[in-house]
Amino acid sequence: MAHFYLNESLASAEVGDLVELTGPEARHAVTVSRVHAGDKLVLGNGSGLVLGGTVAEAEPSRLTVTVAEAVQHTRDQPGIWLVQALAKGDRDEMAVQAVTELGIDGVIPWSASRSIVRWEGSKVAKGRERWSAIAREATKQSVRPWLPEVADLVSTKQLAQLAASTQMLVLDPEGNETLTSVTVGDRDVVVVVGPEGGIAPGELDLLTGAGAIRVRLGDNVLRTSTAGPAAVAVLSAKLGRW
Repeated sequence: MAHFYLNESLASAEVGDLVELTGPEARHAVTVSRVHAGDKLVLGNGSGLVLGGTVAEAEPSRLTVTVAEAVQHTRDQPGIWLVQALAKGDRDEMAVQAVTELGIDGVIPWSASRSIVRWEGSKVAKGRERWSAIAREATKQSVRPWLPEVADLVSTKQLAQLAASTQMLVLDPEGNETLTSVTVGDRDVVVVVGPEGGIAPGELDLLTGAGAIRVRLGDNVLRTSTAGPAAVAVLSAKLGRW
């Protein structure tokens, strides 16, 4: 498989055009991946455009590709979003990586009441940047046309407000409905995953009172790092993405 790199500044391109890759991406391609002139390469802009072509020039500061194929992919509708509670031991980051590879459209970090990890002060921006970097690398690894958005950190009250405009599904081992039995409509689907200690009763009441539905994946209790990816896999199948 050809190497896949991202250049978010690419707006459009046609067959025969010469496009370039600069900065850290070019340096990684040439010095780490050992890309040379004549190699096949795939470029994307993270907004649906995917270009395939042959490397014309390969320098650490600049890599150029002659476009042989250009495809603009449409975004899947409805979208699938993951609300991931902050969790210890990098388990939240593991979830971000996995759901990106599986095709998530966006990730929302959530400061749940039982989250041991806290983003406060400068950690808020640093945490989001870290998740964005993980999503970007996972996008490249999985050769995805669309780069998922990493939203701002939300509180439980802000999360409840989101339930009004989306189909919010809260993963809960004690939910009365199974995820496989839920009918998915036209609104974006938002999957809510709590921290290792679970979602507090008061938070569950607030979210369900705002219109969220408590659903379970099965009889087993999954870790916060695996629950989200499992749910995204089920929803991808239900929506015909797979």
